[in-house]
Amino acid sequence: MTTALRLGTFTPSVVLAVARRLGRLTEHGLDDVIELTVSSSPGQFRSLLSGELDVALTSPDNVLAYRFDSANPLGQVCDARIVSAVDRGLGLALYGRPGCDASTLRGATVGVDVPTSGFALALYALAESLGVARHEYELVTLGSTPQRLRALLDGECDATMLNAGNELFAEQAGCVAMARASEVCAPYLGTVVAVTCGDHLPPARALSEALHETAVTICDGEVDELTAEEAVRVLGLPHALALGYVDRLKRPDEGLLLTPEVPVDALATLVRLRQRYLPHVLDGVEVLDVALEPASGLIDSPVVG
Repeated sequence: MTTALRLGTFTPSVVLAVARRLGRLTEHGLDDVIELTVSSSPGQFRSLLSGELDVALTSPDNVLAYRFDSANPLGQVCDARIVSAVDRGLGLALYGRPGCDASTLRGATVGVDVPTSGFALALYALAESLGVARHEYELVTLGSTPQRLRALLDGECDATMLNAGNELFAEQAGCVAMARASEVCAPYLGTVVAVTCGDHLPPARALSEALHETAVTICDGEVDELTAEEAVRVLGLPHALALGYVDRLKRPDEGLLLTPEVPVDALATLVRLRQRYLPHVLDGVEVLDVALEPASGLIDSPVVG
């Protein structure tokens, strides 16, 4: 028996494409996985709540925001849960357009998905590591990472957070990484499988198992050329950059995780970032104080690969 699954992503997932090509999705009863690109974090969770999406590949910070913090962009909390961990950020860094570097960040226009997103919170920390405070640059809301890449290259912003292959296009165009999440915000967690409805847990767990098995195969070096081919196909990377993308997938500090269990120390990094830059005290209690407690419901039961 197979199960159809509508999966919302910001940037097309190479790991998903490799899993499909290796037959891992079919092995787990997921012949019909429909990957749908979303334009922003609020849009992704709006679609999850409306039933337009079943499962998301998203930042774990989004799950924190929509499970615990009613001050999120949708103004409501829900039964958002992390089903499994996927990667540590895939090269997430603060990039400046050609000619811009850390010395020009003060007074710059900086693009974000939305000012309250997980990548925006990491941005604030990376900028601070360069000696630039939040009030010293102007934020502009530009949507998902591919949209921000286009804006950066078109000169619509001076800097933004990029990852997941988008940063390779930026580097090819002469953009410079000012600071990296893997260095400033370590340990970092970049992508998780998440749901907002318990009915979608079974297919989400199946997807998690398929992605975990695929991640192990990729990091073992068994399918380098196949993975590069999929990076060319789904991301549009030239072959040379696709090979660099494969190397990044294998990096232990910012690549794929080899276990689907959520690294709580990395999740704690995101909790600290949100409490630092977007604190929300309700009835005398910071809303994220209970997030990492087992009874909070944030993390689904571990997936056994």
